[in-house]
Amino acid sequence: MKKRLFFTIILLFSGSRAIFASDGNGVDTGITAWMLTSTALVLLMVPGLAMFYGGLVRTKNVLGTMMHSFAAMGVITILWIILGYSMSFGSNILGGWFGWNRNYFFLKGIDNSILPSGVPEYVFSMFQGKFAIITPALIAGAFAERIRFKSYIFFIAVWSLLVYNPLCHWVWSADGFLYNLGARGAIDFAGGTVVHISAGVSGLVTAIFLGSRKDYSGIAVPPNNLVMTMIGAGLLWVGWFGFNAGSSVSSGLSTAQALTATQVAAASGAITWMIIEALHHGKPTGLGFASGILAGLVAVTPAAGVVLPYGALSLGVIASVLCYLAILMKNKLGYDDSLDVFGIHGIGGISGAIFLTFFIRKSWMAEAVVSAGGSWTILRQLGVQSIAVLVAILYSAAMTFIILLVLNKITGLRSSINSEKQGLDYTYHGEHGYGMVNPG
Repeated sequence: MKKRLFFTIILLFSGSRAIFASDGNGVDTGITAWMLTSTALVLLMVPGLAMFYGGLVRTKNVLGTMMHSFAAMGVITILWIILGYSMSFGSNILGGWFGWNRNYFFLKGIDNSILPSGVPEYVFSMFQGKFAIITPALIAGAFAERIRFKSYIFFIAVWSLLVYNPLCHWVWSADGFLYNLGARGAIDFAGGTVVHISAGVSGLVTAIFLGSRKDYSGIAVPPNNLVMTMIGAGLLWVGWFGFNAGSSVSSGLSTAQALTATQVAAASGAITWMIIEALHHGKPTGLGFASGILAGLVAVTPAAGVVLPYGALSLGVIASVLCYLAILMKNKLGYDDSLDVFGIHGIGGISGAIFLTFFIRKSWMAEAVVSAGGSWTILRQLGVQSIAVLVAILYSAAMTFIILLVLNKITGLRSSINSEKQGLDYTYHGEHGYGMVNPG
């Protein structure tokens, strides 16, 4: 009886692969389950970012700052299903500036669509939509505490359509020119150029365009709640597993490789920043540790699928050093990038996209050489990566500046002096983040 029960259990478990591999309609339920999880993890990053940013500003601006992230979840989601997905992953139009597919308009033509990977296209579109949400939310940290909320809504809407969607199309669509650049295309596994360089550079342009906060003296403003910032950093770290490992659009070896690289880079970035602070200031700080986490995560984002763990560790170290130096330089130059969006995301994204070239795993190199007919080399790939980085920088900067010029004429971007003094929480939302605490 015991033997019969044992063999019955073995048969059940051995058949579980067949039972759960497909739903009978071509859907790979294992991969789909992971992609659903990854989609949720990336969305978790948005409230994580809201907490990270919200803890860094002054008490009177905590809700207004967090609303920048939450508002993006609403605005960009609607734009994504109407136009964004089509502009990003449709076929080339207007010379390849962006894409278009009438079946993607309102997602009306993908109700029964299953991708070759076995994932319903709804899931892939929602996964990619979360990247579109978090990118403009990242930018908001550069001009925290001084932009009009209505103007911010218009800005992220237009920026998403004219900057994010074209970049996404160029890098990740099969028709994109950066996707097809050189022998193997520009490597951007999960968004080094599309997300972080574009956000960092656009944040820098916006911060300079708007000017400094009225009471900014070139010295970092004391955070109102570092505990909240640390929790936000932790949520970002957890969510990043969906960000990077989910970008494999599979549930196998490449997923495991990307997940491992993500963990290692975050850890090495945090430890490196902590060591730098200890040597430079005599004490490591919680904010520094959180900044190092982000520097490592940003740097490994474009590289997660192509580097071994030692490469991820190296990228975390390199990014922490360069991002730390960038923030020191910001303080010397005096521009008011409120929450160091360019210093972390811009510099981290650039360093990851460039330096990944020197840590590509040998198996990927071998495949590249074969597929390119022997013409692929590390030096050529370095050239491709450099071109992609340069395109992302120049396009993001130019288009962001044009958008700001137009919106400033139409709506006005900068909050009034009285609004800044009173705090944006009450001015734009009629609320206070801490009900019994005097804002200031």
